[in-house]
Amino acid sequence: MRLARGTGFLFAVATLACVTGLAATYYYFVRTTTGQFIDESALVEAVAIHGPAGKVTTRFLDWLPTISLVMAAVVVLLVTVIHRRWRAAGIALLACLGANLAAQVLKALLPARPALGVETLELNSLPSGHTTLAASAAAAVFLMASPRWRPLAGFVGGSFAIASGMSTLVNQWHRPADVVAAFLLVGCFMIPAGWLIIRSGSQEWNVWDGFNGHWASARLWIGLPVVLGLVSAAVAVYSLVRIAPLPGREDSTTSYFWAGISLIVIAGYLATVATTSLFAYAARRRDAPRR
Repeated sequence: MRLARGTGFLFAVATLACVTGLAATYYYFVRTTTGQFIDESALVEAVAIHGPAGKVTTRFLDWLPTISLVMAAVVVLLVTVIHRRWRAAGIALLACLGANLAAQVLKALLPARPALGVETLELNSLPSGHTTLAASAAAAVFLMASPRWRPLAGFVGGSFAIASGMSTLVNQWHRPADVVAAFLLVGCFMIPAGWLIIRSGSQEWNVWDGFNGHWASARLWIGLPVVLGLVSAAVAVYSLVRIAPLPGREDSTTSYFWAGISLIVIAGYLATVATTSLFAYAARRRDAPRR
């Protein structure tokens, strides 16, 4: 099936961006003193937030593997059986499996955190396995969705992955960079998988009426994550300003934590908007001539 000119190039650039972002995240937050300090401070300050929220997020994390697997299995199976998209299902599931396997391999093979003067556990916790599982399950659902359902699937799935990542920080299981690395790792596998699925699908399947052509493809599902990302950016700026060493200012006990939460939200919704836009560009408009 022929696609819009430059589509393959855009998918390649998006994949390369994920690989580069993953490497940069590891280098800055693990191999530099400043990065280690920011990341570890967010983890330490999570203790002040844990309390009642910790009980809820702990329960959520306990159920996360089951929720993720059931969610992906039900949607993928339904779409596969109803639309007979066996090849697409196989590609999506292999990519999901590959992302989760890669997360465990990276955690085992990447060098331990070097001693740079920051009090921290030396073992490598990047990327977050729980976040990788949640994000890859959501991505599998996104890949199996038809074009008109992808904007909604992207927003719901992205929100689910973000909530999973934030929960690991609240419970002091993972640092913010571990969560961001998980998002990027999933992108490294799922974006090429999406390209293969689109290439192997029929023209009739990869057709839609454009944004606002259906309630599930309303521009709201693109605009809402943008707004949430901007609000999170404002929270991050405010938190970092509070941390700034100005005369007469008392040290904050939670500013690094909220900056870390904001980083997770910004990264998650940026990935959501970028991926949804990329796949929207790759879909053929119903009123457009066949290529």
